[in-house]
Amino acid sequence: MEFLLSDDQLTLAEGVKDYLAGTHGPEVLRRLDEGSNRDPTIWQGLVEMGLPALLVPEDQDGLGLKLLDAALIAAECGRSCLAEPLVDTAFVAVPWLTAKGDIADLAPIVSGEKIVPLAHKINGWVADGDGASLQSVDPLRNLTVAPADATDDPHLLNLGALMSAAQLVGIADAMLEQAVEYAKVRKQFGQPIGAFQAVKHHLATATVALEFAKPVVWRAAQAMDDGIDSAPVHVSHAKLAAGDAALQMAETAIQVHGAMGYTYEVDLHFWMKRSWALIGAWGNRAFHMKRVDGGVIGGSLDIGPAHTFA
Repeated sequence: MEFLLSDDQLTLAEGVKDYLAGTHGPEVLRRLDEGSNRDPTIWQGLVEMGLPALLVPEDQDGLGLKLLDAALIAAECGRSCLAEPLVDTAFVAVPWLTAKGDIADLAPIVSGEKIVPLAHKINGWVADGDGASLQSVDPLRNLTVAPADATDDPHLLNLGALMSAAQLVGIADAMLEQAVEYAKVRKQFGQPIGAFQAVKHHLATATVALEFAKPVVWRAAQAMDDGIDSAPVHVSHAKLAAGDAALQMAETAIQVHGAMGYTYEVDLHFWMKRSWALIGAWGNRAFHMKRVDGGVIGGSLDIGPAHTFA
């Protein structure tokens, strides 16, 4: 397998990162939290960049790109703690609808006129749906009660879990950056706390977990693009690795900030809450660990040097 990302993929992700950095900073998150938690201007900007059309087939006026491309952008959405439902609609619903042959909704998705509510039995809620409102730990997510006929489609589950994992690595990156910046300016005993080995070691340990999780997520996206039989196991591995890395980074960033790390006054809490929400979405840790165990122990996943280096 080719593990290198192409220049085009990296350039596209970097462009999205730059756009979101300029339009979706912490001050915007606070404004959204105090209001309706949606901003039509930001959504229109995403539409004008062509992001809702990213995974729409070319014969349906889309860009026809791959899940790996979308996963890289989903990571940038996590980095900015994006409040708009781009990932759920464009990177989860679109490939799901396309796989089912339901192409009628693709045109309004491309134009930004339609947001697709996602309901799966494993969640028990609908993302950006209509109905009885549910309280989320993440104030920038809109959830409603799932209907009794919510789907149990495994393909939708895998797409949702994959894109949640991609967002989680971006969220962890953002929390690392915030912790490092704070460690540079917060002083104790006449020097920045980042100079102390204890702080360095905590941040380094969390960073190692994050960097090990990233290729696992990209591998899962490629496995789904290739349609290999073991793709669900790779997705579960990605969800576990990304979720564990984000949780460890959240705990470390909170510790670096001290007691104030949990407070509303510190921007960190937006990313921390988003990570908690996504870790439990699209299958909890026990669910995905069971799928990995099933794939490794007498299952469909071929492991060992004969397969790794074949």
